[in-house]
Amino acid sequence: MHIVVLGAAAGGGLPQWNCGCQNCSDARAGLIPVSTQSSIAVSADGQNWSVLNASPDIGSQLQRIPQLHPKTLRDTPISSVVLTNGDIDHIVGLLTLREKTAFTVFATQSGQDILESNSVFEVLDRQIVDRTRIALDTPFEAAPGLTITPFSVPGKVALFLEGDDLDLKAVGEQTVGLMLETADKRVAYVPGCADLPDWLLDVFTDLDALLFDGTVWNNDEMQQTGTGKKTGARMGHVAMNGDGGSLERLSGLQCRKIYVHINNTNPVWQPDSAERAQVLEAGWQIAFDGMEITP
Repeated sequence: MHIVVLGAAAGGGLPQWNCGCQNCSDARAGLIPVSTQSSIAVSADGQNWSVLNASPDIGSQLQRIPQLHPKTLRDTPISSVVLTNGDIDHIVGLLTLREKTAFTVFATQSGQDILESNSVFEVLDRQIVDRTRIALDTPFEAAPGLTITPFSVPGKVALFLEGDDLDLKAVGEQTVGLMLETADKRVAYVPGCADLPDWLLDVFTDLDALLFDGTVWNNDEMQQTGTGKKTGARMGHVAMNGDGGSLERLSGLQCRKIYVHINNTNPVWQPDSAERAQVLEAGWQIAFDGMEITP
């Protein structure tokens, strides 16, 4: 299995366009790396690829990754795009992929309904770009030799669908993780997760690698940094740190563990921070744009 991190940051990227926090200022100054919005590409053979979530930055991401360049006059090695939810930072990139080249968009019924409800996505010619519904716990072939099985993880609906009655830890099709499997490798990709109940930890047994939601360090991180009022939990993300955080809850996993979908406010972006040192000491890696992973 071949994995390339297209974007390691959460929605908004690093730096975020309207943010002057320390991390964003340092990224603009070249003191820490710039990171685009969350997405990975995965392949069983290094030739045919599936992109997991189409971020608003997908155009620049594809330009930087030679494995994803066209091989002929009009061509793409991208067999499919698979959506884990309907967040803006996971679906907007589909509009960039409108230039009359075939691929398949895989999403749960919840995700497909979002695409169906907005006519702007009709720029993806239905005679060329297939939309295929996927079902929980049902495997499908996303690219030759690559099987993906969606599984539910606790999470909320996309921001633009929020109503008065909002379940921040709903379990259903609105937020999924993806189990990636080739002939000899098994990797879980979970860029968004609001909680880590015991039943979800059971899903993570016998993995070669886990790519997991690293949005915030502390639940009240945005409040502490003065960048917003929402907690990580309110945004639908479990914190790395603290009781019930991912560092604690996933400490027993023996597989390779990599944080993805990291918010611009997260102190682990700073190379000399105590928080980054704690993450590395716990046996985790922190993803970066262009990172190549061979589980």
